[in-house]
Amino acid sequence: MRHDHHGRTHRLELDDQTLREWDCTVLASDPEEGLVLDRSAFYPGGGGQPPDHGVLLWGGVTTRIAGVRPRDDLWLVPEPGDPLPPVGTRVRGAVDDERRSLLMRTHSGLHVLCGVMARDFGVPVTGGNMEPGQARLDFDLAEVPAGFKDDLTEKLNAEVAADRVIDVRVLPRDEAYALGPIVKTATDLLPPDLQDIRLVDIRGLDLQADGGTHVASTRQIGRVEVAKVENKGRGFRRIRLRLVD
Repeated sequence: MRHDHHGRTHRLELDDQTLREWDCTVLASDPEEGLVLDRSAFYPGGGGQPPDHGVLLWGGVTTRIAGVRPRDDLWLVPEPGDPLPPVGTRVRGAVDDERRSLLMRTHSGLHVLCGVMARDFGVPVTGGNMEPGQARLDFDLAEVPAGFKDDLTEKLNAEVAADRVIDVRVLPRDEAYALGPIVKTATDLLPPDLQDIRLVDIRGLDLQADGGTHVASTRQIGRVEVAKVENKGRGFRRIRLRLVD
């Protein structure tokens, strides 16, 4: 399967992360499973990033999309009770721009956090999660220096202000691993049979395998704040991040 497809669906958000509206055709329509499109910019979720919301417009009707169910095909999950367009219908898809844009900024902010923690403390990520505008990452960090929370906030915002370019590219597996440590989690969770790896590169700060959506530069993240640092025991530190701009 090509990296820009999931089942029968061409994943437009992997080609253009700024795309919010597009035309497409319904390939499957089922009241239990949902809808499959030939082309979709709805991010299906994964790597801690939740799925997109949005709408499908067809024949004067609106079908709200509440999520995505990745199986052999990408099944869009409509809001309960909303009408489903029949197979073969031409529809206009639209992603909820505010939600997606917040998630892109948040996700890129987490990569900045990964980069700073790897550079300054050499610690792996042990878990994470995100919602629009706020997120957390867990690190295997034994000691927290005095003033850590404020110092880390300052370092993160220095990287945001540096306006580092954020590149996305796909490389064959061997070439990707040859670039260095592209997995920042404590355990490498990339499937061993994955032949092509999508890389997100914050130039000069962080390079890692990632399937999510991101802004084009760190400045677009906006100001961030370390809202809380929690001690979960045995060197397990949870860092909660939020966007403040």
